[in-house]
Amino acid sequence: MAKVVFFTGAGVSAESGIPTFRGKGGLWEKFKVEELATPEGFFRDPAKVWEWYDMRRRAIAEAQPNEAHILMAELERECGDVWVITQNVDGLHRRAGSKKVIELHGNIWRVRCLECGATYYEYRTPLPEYPPRCRECGGMLRPDVVWFGEPLPVDALEKAWDLAKAADFFVVVGTSGLVYPAAHLPYVAREGGAYVVEINPEETPLSSVAHEVIRERATVGMRKLFPRLVRECERGRT
Repeated sequence: MAKVVFFTGAGVSAESGIPTFRGKGGLWEKFKVEELATPEGFFRDPAKVWEWYDMRRRAIAEAQPNEAHILMAELERECGDVWVITQNVDGLHRRAGSKKVIELHGNIWRVRCLECGATYYEYRTPLPEYPPRCRECGGMLRPDVVWFGEPLPVDALEKAWDLAKAADFFVVVGTSGLVYPAAHLPYVAREGGAYVVEINPEETPLSSVAHEVIRERATVGMRKLFPRLVRECERGRT
């Protein structure tokens, strides 16, 4: 069977009602990234940062995986060798049923202790206090997500690189293609021989690397592409 790798961004979760970060109406139009998504901003005012993240957690808790998430999970169940590399931190791919998920930017439901280093999932929302405290040692917790100025997790990035190099089909869904090093993955996939498809209603810097572009939002594009992917992953590399 062919290896299918999805590379997803905020445009996938936007159809579940979760705001994107860039572009018209994006979160960075309303909030200052340097105050809310950098280590410096966090240490200046951890309570303010946690209040903002808890607001996002409440919104995500009310959201549901959409058809794009569900079809990716269904393809994994039908074809087996299907992976999702995501820049999203909302956990909706796993909620939809995907098992093989690489979260490049972390997970908003996971916390990390700045004292003892413990990491665990914390699903309470609203949180009892800002900033929350570690259940192991009482130290201050931070969201276990990647902020601006921080490197991507080495293990996740290496796995994503290996998957891109080995992919037969690499499907880019709902990402702006502006955040590196993640945005280099489609190039790695194409160099490795993958057939690259982009699903995005707008042109992006990644459009030029794709063999095929579907100018639709994520749900519509996945609905169009899904039957072909099922046939191709059963047939193997063409």
